[in-house]
Amino acid sequence: MTALPSLASDGNTRGVDREKESPRGESVRRPGRPRGKLTQVQKVSRLQQLLIQFPKGLATAEIAWHLRVDPRSARRYVEALKSELRVELEPVVDASGTRRWRIPDVDVPRRVAIRRTQAYALLAARPLFAAMQGSTVYEEIALAAESLLGLARRPGRGPNAGLLGTALEERFRYVAFAPKDFASRAEELDNLFQGVADLRPVSLIYPDAAGTLERVELHPYALLLYKESLYVLGYDASRRKVRTLELDFVRDTQLGEGAHFELPADFHVGDYLQGQFGLWKTEREPTRVVIDFDARVAAQVAARRFHPSQHVSPLPDGGLRLTMDLGDTSEVAAWVLGFGPLALVREPTTLRAEVARTLAEALDRYRETQAVGKSDGPGEVTKPAPAKRPRRVNPAPKRGTYP
Repeated sequence: MTALPSLASDGNTRGVDREKESPRGESVRRPGRPRGKLTQVQKVSRLQQLLIQFPKGLATAEIAWHLRVDPRSARRYVEALKSELRVELEPVVDASGTRRWRIPDVDVPRRVAIRRTQAYALLAARPLFAAMQGSTVYEEIALAAESLLGLARRPGRGPNAGLLGTALEERFRYVAFAPKDFASRAEELDNLFQGVADLRPVSLIYPDAAGTLERVELHPYALLLYKESLYVLGYDASRRKVRTLELDFVRDTQLGEGAHFELPADFHVGDYLQGQFGLWKTEREPTRVVIDFDARVAAQVAARRFHPSQHVSPLPDGGLRLTMDLGDTSEVAAWVLGFGPLALVREPTTLRAEVARTLAEALDRYRETQAVGKSDGPGEVTKPAPAKRPRRVNPAPKRGTYP
């Protein structure tokens, strides 16, 4: 192993020791919590990953260097790893007489072989979870991403052999459309994730259809990221049915102590995934939905999978006809309206009437605000258009001259 830089050197002590200036101008060390972005829980988890990465073990000084802390803090993290995470460590002495800490071979997790391209693909999805910052779930994802970064930043092969600093992990990534911030919902998110992972019931408060808050005893089956939001799919014990609850409205979650539930054998998450049109499952007879799209958006519609039942067919004018069988059409109208005049509902007549009524109401509102003196919004009044000035007509040129 290469020699470690001195912990006293200025270039390698970021977060190792804090310093202050004495009255005589001398720089002295000040004890206290090391600086750094990682909390103790993250440091201990990072230490576990390091010991897995170095099966022959690490000395206290090496642990301190990797974690950017002083040796005293490194020893504290070693003890925390043994006591808090219940990880068995054994001290070994190498040929130089240095004591190292290592995880016994029997306790080392199996390694997963992964290539750099696979690491980049997984790292590209990191922004998908950025809204979860502040939760324990996100901390675990961040630690995994940190391990993948170590692999992704190694020198490439082939055309990129030996190249460093290409930062492909930043140039190949998922971009969220309109991400939410779940920092204020971190506790609820952690409890729901724990309930889903360990099949433990969760008691929570959620508003009913009228907006009245009620206590719900939920068996959380799945946690779903859908349209930049988080939903929990689970069985409501009091209502005796499976419901979809949005995390934004969940309050006061409490994990059941020592209680567990069984996941139904006939439960399949895919039965509740309705593509563009929500998270639900219905026993009702599906409704046939037919929508014609203008040629200007035909290619865009044809390239997307809005629902598992969809079928597309070309129209004579270059447009496209989309046909689907939906058990619930409550979200279709808002989606169609997003295409403006480029979409026309053919079936069913109830959906066609709903879209036409919404468009008529919108048109009436625009007409009202265009009237002279009508308010456009708070503090704004539409002013009448200024009168057009008469066009100036040049006088006829005098005889013998040219215009």
